[in-house]
Amino acid sequence: MKLSESWLRTLVNPKLSSEELSHLLTMAGLEVEGLDPVAPQFNDVVVAHVLEVVKHPDADRLNVCKVDTGRGEPTTIVCGAPNVAAGLRVPCALPGAQLPGDFTIKIAKVRGIESSGMLCSAKELGIAEEASGLLILPGDAPVGQSIREYLDLDDNLFELKLTPNRADCLSLLGIAREVGAITGAATSLPVVPEE
Repeated sequence: MKLSESWLRTLVNPKLSSEELSHLLTMAGLEVEGLDPVAPQFNDVVVAHVLEVVKHPDADRLNVCKVDTGRGEPTTIVCGAPNVAAGLRVPCALPGAQLPGDFTIKIAKVRGIESSGMLCSAKELGIAEEASGLLILPGDAPVGQSIREYLDLDDNLFELKLTPNRADCLSLLGIAREVGAITGAATSLPVVPEE
């Protein structure tokens, strides 16, 4: 069973590091098989608003986009994604960004037009195996906010190996109750209204 550490900590938040919590769960009989980050490390990727999209004058499959990255003046970015369109909110890697795979974003000329960043798919951010285009975000995503913060990518996944006698821990609430019991931390479990 896999569960989000940040989601678990909304229900019970002992003053333990991720590794200490992992060890404590294992010692309590809930073997932690894995403790992995939700996403690989990357930086300088923000929520951007695509303001304008026009065909690149010298390339059939490229578009020249005006993008608001929340950093002042709109930025020009050349993009080859098939689903780019004006009005979208998408992740944008700013110049200097380090993406998974040791890939650094630089200001570059693409077929004669300067591109100051890269609009990203989920695959380019390392959060999906495949992608057919840009990662489209909700229309209310705050422009300029770090995509790691917006998508809560600084989280960990616990992978638990549960034995048949621990059916009480087959849910996040069950794990939260167990963590509360073994650490003494207060639990904040949701209340289901009676009808």
